Amino acid sequence: MCTVVVRGPDEILAVRDELTGREFDDPGRWWPELPSVVGGRDRVAGGTWCATDVGTGVTALVLNRFHERPASPGAPSRGVLPLLGVQHGAGWVDHVALPGMAGFLLVLVAPDRVTSWEYDGGTLTASEHPEGTRVFTSGGPEDRKGELWRGTFAAAPFPDRWRDLVQEQQPAPGPEALVVRREREGRVYGTVFAETIDARPGRVRLQYSRQPWTGAWETAAFDA
Repeated sequence: MCTVVVRGPDEILAVRDELTGREFDDPGRWWPELPSVVGGRDRVAGGTWCATDVGTGVTALVLNRFHERPASPGAPSRGVLPLLGVQHGAGWVDHVALPGMAGFLLVLVAPDRVTSWEYDGGTLTASEHPEGTRVFTSGGPEDRKGELWRGTFAAAPFPDRWRDLVQEQQPAPGPEALVVRREREGRVYGTVFAETIDARPGRVRLQYSRQPWTGAWETAAFDA
């Protein structure tokens, strides 16, 4: 995940940037042990970049950070973090071994609060966020997205205009780009998924696309 915009528990935009060849499944109830949880599933590691508990309306999203520090062999995948977040709330950290994991920012959006945890490979730092529109990124130069886009999303109606703001972009290589495409050493890294999330206790409404700039968006509804 590379960009997350939050304006409350029922107004979330998640844009996922990844190697374009990495396979994944569209949002669904993919985890039998978590029947109330929905999200897209990464086919490589089995986790997710974004999960929502339909019963509670809590959403958790993970963004990769500190890219110069890869995971140690055998360390847990960051894809487990959203699943732990919606299960355990702020107590998720008691259910995973952080040493050796790659850096991340985990964002937990609950009906009454927005909390994030940043892990740099050694230290975990928690932050509580006030009401208002927040833009979370992969950090470093990509923080320009927050500076550029926060006011635009704050003034825009959700979800349709938020979807349109993504749809109006063309893939670009710059760190401030909302929709990304970069080529390096024969590999393509870019935006592979975007979704708006309207999550309230008992029901979740999604709009999503694998190529959001094309206008080919789908809808999905999940109820408790």
